[in-house]
Amino acid sequence: MKIGFDQALGPHAAALSLRAQRTEVLAGNIANADTPGFQARDVDFKAELAKQLAGGNQPNVRTTHAQHIPNAADATAGVELLYRSPLMGSFDGNSVDTQLEQAAFAQNNMQFQAALRFLNGRFQGLMTAVRGE
Repeated sequence: MKIGFDQALGPHAAALSLRAQRTEVLAGNIANADTPGFQARDVDFKAELAKQLAGGNQPNVRTTHAQHIPNAADATAGVELLYRSPLMGSFDGNSVDTQLEQAAFAQNNMQFQAALRFLNGRFQGLMTAVRGE
């Protein structure tokens, strides 16, 4: 009986990848906290994971002209980025709340580490099964 990695790992590999993408989005928000007019973005993790597990993880951005630069370098290609509503408006139009972003970044990092540990345990189990132990 053959079993693929997708079946053996379940949704955890997709979740880990999505957590990594969200980390980049949140880091971008923190880095642009002082940029006038910058609008904070985030990923609806639950909705995006459901979309990826259903096979809908195709990039929603495409080039329309042969001379356009492809979006392959964008780590969040295919993930819908939502705008975060600011709790308090700023005079320069920036919607980044540094404390909120840092808390979301820390929480996402903890969830990334948990998913990574879970996947590591799954790989350990697979290696044990392959060795026949």
